[in-house]
Amino acid sequence: MRSTANRAPLSDAVIVALARLVDDAQSDTREPSHSDIEFQIRRVKLEAADPKLQGQLVGKAKRVRAVLNWAFDNQSDTGELLVANLVSLVRGCGGFRRESPNYVGEDVIRSAAAAFRTEGFELAEDGELRPIVLDSLSGVELTAALNGYVRRAKLGSADAALVTGTSKDLLEATAAHVLTELYGGYNTSANFAGLLGQAFVALGLATPQDPVQQKEPPQRALERAIYETACAVNKLRNKEGTGHGRPWLPTVTDAEARAAVELMGTIAERLLAELKVKKLN
Repeated sequence: MRSTANRAPLSDAVIVALARLVDDAQSDTREPSHSDIEFQIRRVKLEAADPKLQGQLVGKAKRVRAVLNWAFDNQSDTGELLVANLVSLVRGCGGFRRESPNYVGEDVIRSAAAAFRTEGFELAEDGELRPIVLDSLSGVELTAALNGYVRRAKLGSADAALVTGTSKDLLEATAAHVLTELYGGYNTSANFAGLLGQAFVALGLATPQDPVQQKEPPQRALERAIYETACAVNKLRNKEGTGHGRPWLPTVTDAEARAAVELMGTIAERLLAELKVKKLN
């Protein structure tokens, strides 16, 4: 959980896209080779999930799918490292250059770019993979990108706590997005508790400031608890960070950080779901 460098999102769509990037079953053999792929798998210590190293005869695409699917279910942080490394490997072999004998094809690249974009990352035509600067997005595109961060956060992804291109974390960015979508903007000087409270009120969710009413639905108690949980998680933040380095205070253990990230994902997901309902009504 301590290193957040050189990671990329891991999802079902990304796994399929990466398998296509290395697949040469329908063409002449091209790099990366099996040995190149094996080096990257060993580099992140996922060889136990590699079917070829277990004696199976598999092609490159099936090999990559098997390892990444195992990582997705069991070790997502390590899987994210492998995703980034494999994209860099294909790029280094010329897979994104039309004039290269290892060029993977326009359709494959477009499909991969689409898969990464839904997770908040941009795959350029030359193979450079980088997080999308969310300050440049709005509306539906920002909702989709935030949902990508939510999915990663719920898996405990180490870098999903901070939202790229801003000083906000996932919950701050989601609260700001809710207010912008419903009211056209938000108070940029509001602290975290105030910003989140405004988003809760806008969505009709209860905060501790709402008195408990007799015979109120039990959901209201849960909403108050969600708000307090979000504020508690925010107190664990390393407020000196601006999107780089470890986003948690030095006293926060890896287990606590992972739990905090997962909670951030769950709460942000709830806010985005309520926003969707609100906009439909």
